[in-house]
Amino acid sequence: MSAPFAISPDLIAAQNARLEAAMLEDYEALKRTLARRGIDADALVQKVMAFGVAIPTWGVGTGGTRFARFPGPGEPRNVFEKIDDCGVIQQLVRATPTISPHFPWDKVDDYAALREKAAALGLSFDAVNSNTFQDQAGQELTYKFGSLSHTDARVRAQAVAHNVECIEIGQKLGSTALTVWIADGSNFAGQSNLTKALDRYLDATRAIVAALPADWRVFLEHKLYEPAFYSTVVSDWGTSFAAAQELGPKAHCLVDLGHHAPNVNIEQIVARLIRFKKLAGFHFNDSKYGDDDLDSGSVEPFRLFLVFNELIDAERRKAEGFAPAYMIDQSHNVTDPIESLMQSAIELQRAFAQALVVDRADLEAAQEANDALGAHLELKRAFTTDVSPLLAVARQRAGGAIAPIAAYRASGYRAQKAKERPAVAGTSAGIV
Repeated sequence: MSAPFAISPDLIAAQNARLEAAMLEDYEALKRTLARRGIDADALVQKVMAFGVAIPTWGVGTGGTRFARFPGPGEPRNVFEKIDDCGVIQQLVRATPTISPHFPWDKVDDYAALREKAAALGLSFDAVNSNTFQDQAGQELTYKFGSLSHTDARVRAQAVAHNVECIEIGQKLGSTALTVWIADGSNFAGQSNLTKALDRYLDATRAIVAALPADWRVFLEHKLYEPAFYSTVVSDWGTSFAAAQELGPKAHCLVDLGHHAPNVNIEQIVARLIRFKKLAGFHFNDSKYGDDDLDSGSVEPFRLFLVFNELIDAERRKAEGFAPAYMIDQSHNVTDPIESLMQSAIELQRAFAQALVVDRADLEAAQEANDALGAHLELKRAFTTDVSPLLAVARQRAGGAIAPIAAYRASGYRAQKAKERPAVAGTSAGIV
């Protein structure tokens, strides 16, 4: 059997050689612009090169909606093939050095082999994710009416046991965090006692927290609605924060950018969670209406920038307990998932770099002087700075592609994988 197709470093080098002169010309122009502001472009490149966001294993498969799923060619059929695709993203973008697996979707018999596979591609494992929002083959009790908040103690115990198993798997993979999102809620007024449901969730989650190793954290993820449409047990950041406070220092709040009510000020939520030392990190995506799981930065790039503005502010003032985990969480229904994930990683780097060029002294001076427009214009100046050449230089210096999507398309990777990976009926990336 021939070895699986891989993108050759020679192809990347050839693609880069064709684009390098124009990239450097643009970079030198940006460098001069930033120098006039007292900003060292080369220092920014180093910071961008150090930025990393995790790829979810389910993200490299085609997503879907409640109505239909249209599989794409060459989809990964198992977690080892998912890791191959994650490796390609990192190879070209050099901003995605970690993977976030999901269980039981990614269960295998040999986790040492899985870890070795990832390491061979320069990847390691980020937070592990549990799944109590679906019934699995052979599962004794159903989660139709909830999991950690279910009225039946046996169902809650089953859900706790699954999360504990995820922790044990995560230890074998080198992870140090567990993400818990539950779909528990109700569709009719009166269906659920709203207070008792939360109490049951807290009691069950305490058992999960008790099973965490000393250096682990649990990330509590909230979501306003869906699949429940009348009430959701952990529906907003306030509930998540209250739960994290009650569950102790190992519990933190995960912010998924699509899980809020429309028009909520997400950057302020981020600032509040940082202030109270309860920010776990992010599931990055974008949305127009609800939990759309669109590509990061594709709809509201200014909002993404404002989130990173708060993160850079916290980092610069060395906010206590500030150690956010970054992960992309998207559903790719009409695009090649690898392309979408690469572009999303670039957009996250872009927002990060733009937030770095904010003149913090001028911004603070305007804020202290109650110069509303002056403060706003300082943020807009940073946001409208085209940092694309800087990002391209960072990718090239790290060994990646100047133009990742163009290099990926030139490689023919998807067509090769379509030959190697015959379609499997029922393949599902899942939607979280």
